[in-house]
This record gives sequence, C-alpha cells and structure tokens, in this order.
Amino acid sequence: VGLGNIGADYVNTRHNIGFKVLDHLARKENLEFQTVKLGALAEYKFKGRTLLLLKPNTYMNLSGKAIKYWMDKENIPIENILVITDDLNLPFGTIRIRTKGSDGGHNGLKNTQLVLNTSNYPRFRFGISDEFKKGKQVDYVLGEWDDAEKASLPERLDVAAEIIRSFGTAGLENTMTAFNGK
Repeated sequence: VGLGNIGADYVNTRHNIGFKVLDHLARKENLEFQTVKLGALAEYKFKGRTLLLLKPNTYMNLSGKAIKYWMDKENIPIENILVITDDLNLPFGTIRIRTKGSDGGHNGLKNTQLVLNTSNYPRFRFGISDEFKKGKQVDYVLGEWDDAEKASLPERLDVAAEIIRSFGTAGLENTMTAFNGK
C-alpha cells in the first residue's frame, strides 16, 4: 500500500512517495492501475506470487479505511501488507523497514493504526529529510522535490521496487536484512 494524496497538486510532492513508488514499479512492469472502491489497484504477478498494489483515494489522513477494506475483501493477513510512506526523520532516500512501530507523527500511519486497531503491521519508510525552516513542515512535505532529490530519485525508486519484490517473495525479515539503511 502506497500512501499519498489524490489530485494533480500532489503528484510530485514528497508526501506522495508511497504513490510514486507504486507508480514506478507499475511503469517498469507494464502494470495498469484500475479504479476500484477506495483507491486504485494493480495486480502484479512475480515469481509465482500475486501482489496487489493499492493507492488509496481516501487522502493520506484516512488511508486506514482503504487498507482495511482491501485486507478484508481479499482476505489478506496483516503481516502480508506493506505500508509505504514518507519519513521526515530519515535523510533523503534512506530506507527503513519495520515489522511494527509508532506512527511517528505521520497522519496516514496514525489513521491506519486506528482503523486496524494495532501498530503491528509492516511498514516501509522512505526518507524525505527534514530540510525545512521552523514552522514550514507542511509546506516542505507538500512541496515538490528539489533538483538534487529529482536527480537521485530514479535510483532510489528502483531500490524501492526491489523492496516490494523482496517482501512479496522472500518475506519481511529477509527484506529488512537486505535493504534497511540502504
């Protein structure tokens, strides 16, 4: 599940990295997202596995509703979801994958935790850095990538796509070992 906000104003913002990761993987694998209840969904068949890529259309702060709906509809156990989100506390492009954790002040994770009634679900945090002036956090998060970030983004998105493949085939622990901190 890639977290993000819908609409043209948000497409290239830091906060939409979850959508950007899934869009990148879909582009590389010639997948198409279909509009479905509470989001856009693409089915990805890889090494004998079927991975569902979900971009909720509930806006970031209500992401849990879409996640819960699709978990129930497809009978997906919580350990088989991977929530992809931005993280201000990590340097740009840094990867942190965890089995569980706090919402870290992220409203999309906060809502997901509330709706799922647990913080014990896998998440993949993509560092967006914290290079903003005091009081400008919202502007920074909803701002577009700077030139240096844009130059590095394709390589980081390739790594992110590999993380999704690894999670779907090798599992969470192996994926954490292979990719955390990279």
